[in-house]
Amino acid sequence: MATDNGLDHKIADLISKIQALEIELEAEIALRAAELRVAFIDGKVRFEQDILRRHRELKINLWNYLKTSRPLVALTAPIIYSLLVPLVLLDLFVTVYQKVCFPAYGIETVQRGRFFAFDRQYLAYLNMIEKINCAYCSYANGVIAYAMEVASLTEAYWCPIKHARRLQITHARYLGFADYGDAEGYKKALLKMNDHIEE
Repeated sequence: MATDNGLDHKIADLISKIQALEIELEAEIALRAAELRVAFIDGKVRFEQDILRRHRELKINLWNYLKTSRPLVALTAPIIYSLLVPLVLLDLFVTVYQKVCFPAYGIETVQRGRFFAFDRQYLAYLNMIEKINCAYCSYANGVIAYAMEVASLTEAYWCPIKHARRLQITHARYLGFADYGDAEGYKKALLKMNDHIEE
């Protein structure tokens, strides 16, 4: 049987602890960035000169990078980069989907830019190929995260029910879904999620 808010007190307490740990983790990551003497000035990443000099010393030049690469890497690269086509299509279709459908249901559209970070090009220890690879990974992960956010809003609006089996990865809204098999909880979760999404 579901409680009024769809979660029992123990689960709510665990969620609160997880959120506190996430805040603590973010603080530790910020401390690590400070140790590496990374600064953001006018929206750009800046390193102190001695750090930047050391980065340049560690950079593998393009010729040595290509010369030491395994042949299998060169053979698989076209397959890896061929994913750009479905990724761009996914990006386009998810954007059109939410721009057309979300307003019809009163769901606020997702800000696409929040899911993309292209900042690795400022790392002086990366050569051109490594920077291109990093941009590809940033885009691919950004598209997947963006699509997951849009999909999670869709799921929260129409079917906020947990699955019977444990999933490896879930989105943040999933914890507020009704338990599998809890019919009354589903109705309450549906009302709660729809009210929250439409605010």
